Amino acid sequence: MLHKPFTLAALLAASCVAPAAANDDLAAIRSQIDQMKKSYEQRIAALEQKLVQAESTSRTSKPVEPALTSENRAAARSTATASGFNPEVSLILQGQYKNMKDVAERGITGFAPAGGHEHGAGTIEGSNKRGFSVNHTELVLAANIDSNWRGQAIIAALDGAAEVEEAWFQSLGLGQGMGLKGGRFRSGIGYLNEQHPHRWDFADAPLAYQAMFGTHGSYTQDGAQFKWVAPTPMFLEFGAEFGRGASFPGTDRNKNGSGGGALFAHLGDDFGISNNWRVGLSYLKTTARERQAHFEDGVNEVEALGKFTGNSATWLADFVWKWAPNGNPKYQNFKFQTEYFQRREKGEMACGEAEAGVAVSCQDISSNYQTRQSGWYAQGVFQFTPNWRAGLRYEQLDSGRRDLGENANYLIVESYQPKKASAMIDYSWSEFSRVRLQFAQDKSMLGITDNQVIVQYIMSLGAHGAHKF
Repeated sequence: MLHKPFTLAALLAASCVAPAAANDDLAAIRSQIDQMKKSYEQRIAALEQKLVQAESTSRTSKPVEPALTSENRAAARSTATASGFNPEVSLILQGQYKNMKDVAERGITGFAPAGGHEHGAGTIEGSNKRGFSVNHTELVLAANIDSNWRGQAIIAALDGAAEVEEAWFQSLGLGQGMGLKGGRFRSGIGYLNEQHPHRWDFADAPLAYQAMFGTHGSYTQDGAQFKWVAPTPMFLEFGAEFGRGASFPGTDRNKNGSGGGALFAHLGDDFGISNNWRVGLSYLKTTARERQAHFEDGVNEVEALGKFTGNSATWLADFVWKWAPNGNPKYQNFKFQTEYFQRREKGEMACGEAEAGVAVSCQDISSNYQTRQSGWYAQGVFQFTPNWRAGLRYEQLDSGRRDLGENANYLIVESYQPKKASAMIDYSWSEFSRVRLQFAQDKSMLGITDNQVIVQYIMSLGAHGAHKF
């Protein structure tokens, strides 16, 4: 019977030890909770202190706005609504240093100069300026007009002269993939045409754009543009334009109706996660009346003035491919783009004096005139770090077939295939500041090889919207 007391004693001891162990665990848990509380309280206190300091700094740098009362709440709402429609203002600064040959009348052999040459005493054509110069300084104003419309105006200034480069309104709420734009705008034909010079990957426009649309390197329309994006898995866009048609290769005329129109279509999609592409086809039709160009009189060996009246039709095909690792272009990306142009013109060419009192052999002779000319370029640009890019571009034109009728005996037009190769490297501190170094071998003029060096800067001030694909 002695084992019973020992058994009872063991049970009592176990019952005392278990609560003691449990109490130790609870104490440890409470201690951990207390430590966590203290740690979080210290962190919260530090954050609250930083907040107080920030608020104090804000109060010293900016007056504290009074609390809204029932009397001024309506006025505050009115002010907020008005400020919501303030225009987005930006200023594009561009300039360059250009080292190249001194050519009296720089042009592209075999192609009619867009708008002729500047013959005024002491003038230097923009494309022929050597040394330091300032390109167009662009002032951009843009804002939503209301919930249905958006507007933008771009004023370009150069050497004391200013011009309205763009001034348009655009729909926001037509729905069903439809869009409407009216005013003055860069046409939607091709790929590069809609882009402003500060977006170009090289310091100058490709030769094809200069030959087909003039030294500005783009075709601008005064009129209306309609676009429709189809509800398809792939990007599919159709567009149509009609307008004044005053820009080269057309001419300005005082008449009712439309002097120029365009049609275009673009198709694009993603290829995997790192690639996307877009292909396009465009057609531009314009009318010219006495469009002037200077020729060499093959008989009297003086300069003659030709005046073209007729129709000009231009076809454009474009392709763009972009690559970025996993779709993120911030650190590395590559872009390849190419465009092909073909222009056909048909009408009448009249010949006369280029300078008063200087007789030409084709004086007052008018004859049929037909041409078919073409050109293309291809370029690739690789961004190998977030700040550095490098690129190559090759371009070539073909002066093609020309029929000047009776004036073929007098107006000399050389058959030639202008060429140009360019290499560039640029550095961007941010999306708003860039400096570029470009080397080019220009063979666009018969018998002249012009090795060019261009140093360019592009600086953007103020609000600037995202660029298109």
